[in-house]
Amino acid sequence: MYTIHDLYDLDHTLAKDYLSQFTYPWEALKGIKDFIIALGETLDKNEYEEVSEHVWVHKTATVFSSAYLGAPCIIGPRTEVRQCAFIRGSALVGADCVVGNSTELKNVILFDHVQTPHYNYVGDSILGYYSHTGAGAITSNVKSDKKLIVIHNGDEQIETGLKKIGAMLGDYVEVGCNSVLNPGTVIGRHSNVYPTSCVRGVVPEGSIWKNDGTVVKKR
Repeated sequence: MYTIHDLYDLDHTLAKDYLSQFTYPWEALKGIKDFIIALGETLDKNEYEEVSEHVWVHKTATVFSSAYLGAPCIIGPRTEVRQCAFIRGSALVGADCVVGNSTELKNVILFDHVQTPHYNYVGDSILGYYSHTGAGAITSNVKSDKKLIVIHNGDEQIETGLKKIGAMLGDYVEVGCNSVLNPGTVIGRHSNVYPTSCVRGVVPEGSIWKNDGTVVKKR
């Protein structure tokens, strides 16, 4: 099973020290809200403006007037939060990111250079450095039967004890348009997901997930 250090280069997030406490990325989900509040209080006031209580925006970031920033959240340097984006709260968005039109974020960590550019839902998830979700791709974070989520990796199964887990995308992951990442999906670094896919379980690093669920190694 992929650990945090297998999936992510922690030098590309303000959450480096926080994430380093855990073995698996989903273990960090419960504490994201409190972590962001504590981190926000330490940010350089010459670089970040607290635009409302517990909402910090870097002075080089661009936030469109129609976007909603719910507390707590941090928006990093040179990041764009575009028209009608809905940040519900508990969101740490790194540097040089794109939170696109009508994209919704909730209880997430986005590393630097992450793009969620069009009509995406990202909840209870961690997206690694330079990961990208195509238009309409979503992270489903609750099972239809509302049972606790189990991470499946072939014959290996890890009981998480959590009801809500979206997706853990490693660095440089590409998710195709209109794909659904089912609760507890883990995608290794440098992997691609075909458009309109329905993904579940663990996708090995350096792989391609095809529409029919076939997984092949990249050449």
